[in-house]
Amino acid sequence: MSQVLLVEDDPIVRLAYIKVLRTTGLDLETAADGMEALEKVRGGAFDAVVSDINMPRLSGIDFLRRLRELSLDVPVVLVTGGPALETAVRAVEYGAYRYLTKPVDIEALASTVRGAAELGQRSRQRRADTPPPSPPVPLGPSAEEMAYAQSFDDTLAQLWVGFQPIVEWSGRRLHGYEALVRSDGPFARPNEILAAAEKLGRLADLGRAIRRRVASLRPAAPEGSLIFVNLHARDLEDPDLMDPSAPLSRIAPGVVLEITERTALEEVSDIESRVERLREMGFQLAVDDLGAGYAGLASFACIEPDVVKLDMSLVRGVDVSPLKQSVIRSVLGLAQELGIEVISEGIELPAERDALAALGCHLFQGFLFGKPERGFMRPRI
Repeated sequence: MSQVLLVEDDPIVRLAYIKVLRTTGLDLETAADGMEALEKVRGGAFDAVVSDINMPRLSGIDFLRRLRELSLDVPVVLVTGGPALETAVRAVEYGAYRYLTKPVDIEALASTVRGAAELGQRSRQRRADTPPPSPPVPLGPSAEEMAYAQSFDDTLAQLWVGFQPIVEWSGRRLHGYEALVRSDGPFARPNEILAAAEKLGRLADLGRAIRRRVASLRPAAPEGSLIFVNLHARDLEDPDLMDPSAPLSRIAPGVVLEITERTALEEVSDIESRVERLREMGFQLAVDDLGAGYAGLASFACIEPDVVKLDMSLVRGVDVSPLKQSVIRSVLGLAQELGIEVISEGIELPAERDALAALGCHLFQGFLFGKPERGFMRPRI
């Protein structure tokens, strides 16, 4: 009998699917969301998976992506009540067996899942009949891999930090600076540096180097100014970050840790206790790119930040977009209710600045006030 995993967060829909699929003779197991489903797939052999797309904690698309990252080729049938081109494209990209839209025709659902299970069962049988390969001969790193690692070491050795001012426009005064990593080494751009660190498994080395550099430069900053330091979600698991004797920890009351790479937050264990520990040490927490989609809102709820940054997609052209103005007005209302500061970043034009000020925004960042530079430049205010 084929083994099928049904992933659906709505109990009523889940019950309806169970009744339909059990008439086909399939052996069903259920999961209420993508995270639970991942654990069950890791622990058991399924011939097919049926998953809703819109679910809490982990969407059906992200669940499918994680399956493929684990090299699991089980056929997956995705079901959605809100079909969109982007999700359809990603479903195909990650090798979905079928993409069905709600309300799902009962016969179509049954036949589709039965076909997926038969395909999965045949694939599993072929693997069972194939003799295991000979153990690979251990190989050391290739010349290319060694050169790549050396390039990263050279990048870390030539790392430097640029500071971009954040201003309180209503008072025409400096509020703080965001520390932005740069290097004169082989990987010069921030995205190149981060990609290399992730590929080599050296995010901790990068994070520690940045924090040490920022702490060493902090005494030169104008008195009373805050320093915003970007923090990869994985840095939350680094014991050095939580060490009271670490260089950045010693100046924690003047530092705002700005969480980046929010999609990795779901993989951080005990995130609530880690965030609380950082607050006890004196750090403030910020979330950037609010308004950029689900990930921003999810991290907002998870971290309960002291500061949020409006995504530049909302800021650009805000002076001519009533819709963006309405969204920002709503965010400001929520932030005020929760006691959260809002920073509008990516401001390049006086018209954008003035429109945001009229909406009630006070803290601004962008090329209009200053580009990231070595040292603590005075903002143009």
